[in-house]
Amino acid sequence: MVDQLPNRGREAEMLKEMGFDSMEDLFADIPEDVRFKGELPLPAPQSEEEIIADARRLLGANQDLGSRPSFLGAGLYRNYVPAAVFQLVTRGEFLTAYTPYQPEVSQGMLQAMWEFQTLVSELVGLPIANLSLYDGSTAAAEALTCAVRVHNRKASQPNTVYVSELTPPDKMSVMHNYCQGADISIKTLAHKPDGTLDLEAVEAAAGSCGVYIEQPNPLGVMDEGLVGLKAMLGDHTALIVGVQPVSLGVLEAPGHYGADIVVGEGQPLGSPVTAGGPLYGIFACKQPYLRLMPGRIVGRSIDVDGNEAYCLTLSTREQHIRRHRATSNICTNETLIALMGAMHMALLGPDGLADLAHRNMAACQALKERLSTVDGVEIVHDAPHFNEFAIRVKGSASACLAHLDQHGITGGLDLSRWFPDITDQILVTATDQTRSGDIEALAAQLALWSTHAEVAA
Repeated sequence: MVDQLPNRGREAEMLKEMGFDSMEDLFADIPEDVRFKGELPLPAPQSEEEIIADARRLLGANQDLGSRPSFLGAGLYRNYVPAAVFQLVTRGEFLTAYTPYQPEVSQGMLQAMWEFQTLVSELVGLPIANLSLYDGSTAAAEALTCAVRVHNRKASQPNTVYVSELTPPDKMSVMHNYCQGADISIKTLAHKPDGTLDLEAVEAAAGSCGVYIEQPNPLGVMDEGLVGLKAMLGDHTALIVGVQPVSLGVLEAPGHYGADIVVGEGQPLGSPVTAGGPLYGIFACKQPYLRLMPGRIVGRSIDVDGNEAYCLTLSTREQHIRRHRATSNICTNETLIALMGAMHMALLGPDGLADLAHRNMAACQALKERLSTVDGVEIVHDAPHFNEFAIRVKGSASACLAHLDQHGITGGLDLSRWFPDITDQILVTATDQTRSGDIEALAAQLALWSTHAEVAA
């Protein structure tokens, strides 16, 4: 009967069921001044074929990073991921797996998760790693709150953490979101003109709950001064180091120079740059932080028959059922994407990871050497870099990037998006996927832009 009613009849029937006489009654709680009065600009009904054609047209307007020379990084990086990773991760055992609350039927998945933890632990030089967090920003914010939970009673600056002033605003925003509700004060650490951390400024951070820095830093600078940072901070201040995991193929593991917590964006290992997601955050720590760290942990033990057995462990039930007592509001992880990272690390092995890191670093060095010969382009920081570095161009960075885009090149990140006062600098990135032809194309167009900017001036 209902199917035979006209639309108005169906509308009236639904309104009557809800106890309303008209649509006006239904939306009476919405103020008049915020209601939309016009007609929605919706297209006419389409057939399935027409919808598919429209979808292809819209998707075809996208430019993926591999379709043109691209020097955009700034936190997400294109590295070659072996085809085996994508084949393995689509197996039903991984792709359709749910949270392994029942270890008796989830041993394979739990072991794979445990292997991920072990690989991350070895990579960063710390004894404990969790199963991942949502992304690198979440991991960094969780590290700050974890540091406060552990050190607040011992700190001479309670409820205070220090963060590198170069931390990108999107990551800093997540940190503020986490800390403001917990009444945690965030102070910044200054950097010197060469991009390295001002170690004199670090003295003020000693006695706080935690200090967050990145190696390499967000401008690609590798700072050798960080090696002695833990000794300056002391035992009652957590040293939190943010990493680009591929860089650890050539750089010392932070756990070996005193880091208490290591976090980072895991995307460069195992995952392509897919419109900014999905991602996974790395989180590893020392023993004192174990009970108060966020997320999930898989433990390995021996069952009653003497066989190896795996299960979720040490995750407080309050994180699942008593939120007001939780150490974190995260009681999950990015299992599938993290397993892609584990597969990538396992396929590479230590030597393969070192090779990948060297390829990234060599590409960055080649780009830096070539751009240093272009008139009108200046390398901002005279320091060793990994993946990326800042250049100063003539005119505005945004106009320069628009010029590059018109000539089929994604030029990098306009640093005024991070630091509004810096309007003439671009963060350019090179990875193992950067070709010599890409570098030459960028150099040629930057030279052309410099000439154009001089004439315009």
